[in-house]
Amino acid sequence: MCLIPLFSDQPGRRTQIDNGSANSAEAKKTDVRMNEKKCSWASYMTNSPTVIVMIGLPARGKTYMSKKLTRYLNWIGVPTKVFNLGVYRREAVRAYKSYDFFRHDNEEAMKIRKQCALVALQDVKAYLSREGGQIAVFDATNTTRERRDLILAFVKENAFKVRSGTNVVLLTLFECAANLERVMDDFLKRIECYKVTYQPLDPDDYDRDLSFIKVMNVGRRFLVNRVQDYIQSKIVYYLMNIHVHSHSIYLCRHGESNHNVEGRIGGDAELSPRGKQFAHALQNFIEEHKLSDLKVWTSQLRRTIQTAEELGVPYEQWKILNEIDAGVCEEMTYELIQKTFPEEFALRDQDKYHYRYPGGESYQDLVQRLEPVIMELERQGNVLVICHQAVMRCLLAYFLDKSAEDLPYMKCPLHTILKLTPVAYGCKVEMFYLNVEAVNTHRDRPLDSTLIHRRNSYTPLSSHDQVKRPRLYSAGNQPWLPLAPTPSALMPEGRQSQVSARVTGSPSKSVTVNCNQSPPTTVVTLCLASPRILLPMI
Repeated sequence: MCLIPLFSDQPGRRTQIDNGSANSAEAKKTDVRMNEKKCSWASYMTNSPTVIVMIGLPARGKTYMSKKLTRYLNWIGVPTKVFNLGVYRREAVRAYKSYDFFRHDNEEAMKIRKQCALVALQDVKAYLSREGGQIAVFDATNTTRERRDLILAFVKENAFKVRSGTNVVLLTLFECAANLERVMDDFLKRIECYKVTYQPLDPDDYDRDLSFIKVMNVGRRFLVNRVQDYIQSKIVYYLMNIHVHSHSIYLCRHGESNHNVEGRIGGDAELSPRGKQFAHALQNFIEEHKLSDLKVWTSQLRRTIQTAEELGVPYEQWKILNEIDAGVCEEMTYELIQKTFPEEFALRDQDKYHYRYPGGESYQDLVQRLEPVIMELERQGNVLVICHQAVMRCLLAYFLDKSAEDLPYMKCPLHTILKLTPVAYGCKVEMFYLNVEAVNTHRDRPLDSTLIHRRNSYTPLSSHDQVKRPRLYSAGNQPWLPLAPTPSALMPEGRQSQVSARVTGSPSKSVTVNCNQSPPTTVVTLCLASPRILLPMI
C-alpha cells in the first residue's frame, strides 16, 4: 500500500485567504463553511487528502482491505471512497471475458486498461478537490512501475507535488457462483499473466522515498517506511491491529433497568425484575450455544455488571464502554428535557450525531472514545459485549458500515442479542430475541426538525453547565460555523447481506437488509497516497 501526500493550490481547497483580497472577510466565512462540509474532527487534525493505491496480484485481498479500511475511516469521521478499477473496466469492455485481456502482449487491451485507469484517476481528482473527499482508495493491481509512475505523473500534471507511498499483503478467499472449475482455471491464468510483469515495491532503491507499510504473513510481520502524517499513522495503526481470522462478536444491552422503566436516560440504576430475568436467560443462551471460550466485556455501570454477574463467568469492565454522558440531562426523562431545555432538545433533534449535551458528550465523541474497543474486537476471538444503547449503535455502525446520519437512529432493543460474524466483504448478522419483555427505549428520527444555527457542530448554542469539557478543536475567532453535513453520501453503495432473525422457542426466519457484504480474500498489497494542501500565507 502506498501513501502519497500531495500539495495543491487549486481553488476550493484553500484554508487561508490573502490580506489584500477585497472580499477577505466574506472569503474566510465561505472557506470555513467549505471546510465544515468537507470533513469532521479527523480531517481537521491532518488537512492532507490521501490517495491509497493498492498494489498486488489478483485474489490477494486488495478489495477486501480497501473496503475494510474505508469502513473504518468513514466511521472515525474521515470521508473516504473506494475507486475500484475493475468496475471501470467491466463497464468499458464487455467483449473480453477471458484471461487473454490481461496478457501483457495484448496491445489493444493494454490501451483500454490504461484509459480506464486514467478515467478512474479523474474521478479521484474530482472527489478530493470538489466533492469534499479526504481519502480516495485506488483499488487495482498496479503491479508495474509503469502503472505506478502513471499515477504519479497524473497528480503532477494536476499541480500536485508527490511525497510518498505504502505496501500491504493480506489473505483472500475466492468465491464464485458460476462454473467454478472453468472460472477458476481462467482466473489462475489471469494471475499468471500478471506475474510476468509484476514488479514489487523496492524499499532499498527505486521506492525508498515512498511512505509504505508492508504486512507479511497476514500480520505476523510489518515493514513501515517513511510514514509522516496523522492520517498515514492512523492507517498504519489500523492495519497493524486487524487480524484475518474466524470469530464472532455478540452484542447486547444490559437487562432492563429501573431508569428504563421510568423513562430516564443515563444514570447508574440497577436492574429491574425483568432485567434480572434477562440476565438469567442470557446465561441459558450461552450454555445452549456452548460458548465456553467466550470473553465477556461490560461497562463500569451497575446495570451491565449485574447482567454479567448472572452468567457465572469471568468478565472485564471497560470504562470506555459506559453509556453516552448526557451532562446536565442525566437521569431526566425526554419530556422533562424538552420542558427544561427546549432549545437543547430542538438542537439534538436537528443533528443528533454531532450534538453534544451541555457538560456531556455527542455521538461523535462516543465514536472517538470507542476506537480502542474496535481495535480489540478486530484482534480477539469470540467476545460478548454487554453495553448500552448509544454504545451499541456506534459499534454496530462500524461493522455494518452505517453513516453518521443513520447511526443515532439504529434500533438496539433491550433483551436482544446480535451475533456479528465478519465475512469476506462485510458482516453477517444474526439476531436472537430471548422472549423477556422490556420497555421500548428507541426514539424515532423526527420527521421535521427546524434548522437552528449554532456556533459549531460540536458545541450547543447555550449551555447551563458552567464546567466546560475540552472541545475537539477550536473555531478561533469565527462567530459561527455551519452545521456539519451528514456523510450519508460518502457511504459505499448499499450491498445486500443475509441477516438471520431468530426468536427463542419459535422457528427462525431470514430477512434481507442493506449492509455491506463482499466477495473474496487471499494475499494482498495496498498502496497509499496522500495529497497535502499548500496553505497560502495571509
